[in-house]
Amino acid sequence: MTHLVDLTRRVESGMPTYPGDPAVDVTPHATHGADGYRVSRLELGTHAGTHIDAPAHTEADGATLGSFDVDRFRFDARLVDCRGVGANGEIGPNAVPERDGNGDEEREMLVFRTGWETEWGTDRMTDHPYLAPKTAERCADRGFHVGTDALSPDPTGAESVPAHRALLGSERLIVENLCNLGSVPERFELLALPLRVDADGAPVRAVARA
Repeated sequence: MTHLVDLTRRVESGMPTYPGDPAVDVTPHATHGADGYRVSRLELGTHAGTHIDAPAHTEADGATLGSFDVDRFRFDARLVDCRGVGANGEIGPNAVPERDGNGDEEREMLVFRTGWETEWGTDRMTDHPYLAPKTAERCADRGFHVGTDALSPDPTGAESVPAHRALLGSERLIVENLCNLGSVPERFELLALPLRVDADGAPVRAVARA
């Protein structure tokens, strides 16, 4: 039987967000006591929690999520262990493997495990390792989508986002804020299915199938 591993951050009021992004709020709209049923109001940005970036996130003429068929959010993922890089460290292009012909070229994703999932909600959360510009370019050149357990493949708070531009500009998708990467093998199928909203990004339920 297929084993499923949830790699998704819980959506809840006050959860950590990228600096400057909208706060997340889950509040009662109707209650059993007052209304006889329960409905919650959900307020959040398109890049809250575990989410996927569409090209329109950084590219003025980039595709929005509505441009992609649902099958495009199914990836042949390969884990890249970068936990030795350290705070604010740069992940170099040598971390990017060659293609080995074992996956569908349109679906292959490198998931960079920085170890920063353990810093979620701490003062060190924004000090995560990041992809050097040439590393992101190499991923794009080799046709890899990118996932990470950190806030961003670029330094958080930087004025420019070269990793985003290299990847999204090549229509390679980015999944951020993954967790539980210690529970998946080196290779797995990743389902990162976004809300059906035609936007620059959206929260996903990220599930590994191994």
